[in-house]
Amino acid sequence: MNQASVSVAGAADLSPWALFLQSDIIVKGVMVGLLLASIWSWAIIIDRARRLKQINKEAAKFEDHFWASDSIDNLYDKSQKSKHPSAQVFNAGMNEWRRSLGKGRFDREGVRARLTSIMSVAIGREIDELSDRLNILATVGSVAPFVGLFGTVWGIMRAFTSIAATQNTTLAVVAPGIAEALFATAIGLFAAIPAVIGYNRLLHGIGRLEARLQHFAEEFHGLLSRQLDQMEEK
Repeated sequence: MNQASVSVAGAADLSPWALFLQSDIIVKGVMVGLLLASIWSWAIIIDRARRLKQINKEAAKFEDHFWASDSIDNLYDKSQKSKHPSAQVFNAGMNEWRRSLGKGRFDREGVRARLTSIMSVAIGREIDELSDRLNILATVGSVAPFVGLFGTVWGIMRAFTSIAATQNTTLAVVAPGIAEALFATAIGLFAAIPAVIGYNRLLHGIGRLEARLQHFAEEFHGLLSRQLDQMEEK
């Protein structure tokens, strides 16, 4: 009966919360920092995943309206307040188009070059805005395991110091210190793995969105280029 009670107590002492409480201030700081990094990473992952999903939905809807529209001028007037990337690329191209035609005489190749440049800049601006904070995920994914390892090394040093002080090498004395040290590494991996997976998935999603915007810009550029050819023929 007493032996069972000791076993239960020992198991309770090795619970995650007990390991945290038993650790010293340095290891506690490492654990808290890693948990905060994990929370921050999940917040970024959820926010960017939702935004990408919404942007792709709005892009598909806008492209349907674009190809179904009888007049790009009417679509431009309606899309002025739209903030999603496809509309921003379209608006940038239309702004340059109207400025070029408003001069009266214009150089066709110059207009084409400016349209390409303006829409490329608009795409880059939108992708940069979406990519913001992904560097945090990359940093957490690469640094967190080493921070956890630092906590582990510090905890093991503390455990060996305690062993040397007590001159007792029984498992009951060694296990708590080693367990709390390894717990820091576990938390480091807990923070790093979702951050790496989230970073790769979001980077893939943003890359696909960038390709989609580039394809739309090229199709739009081709449409305007054909209109330039028709103007020259007249």
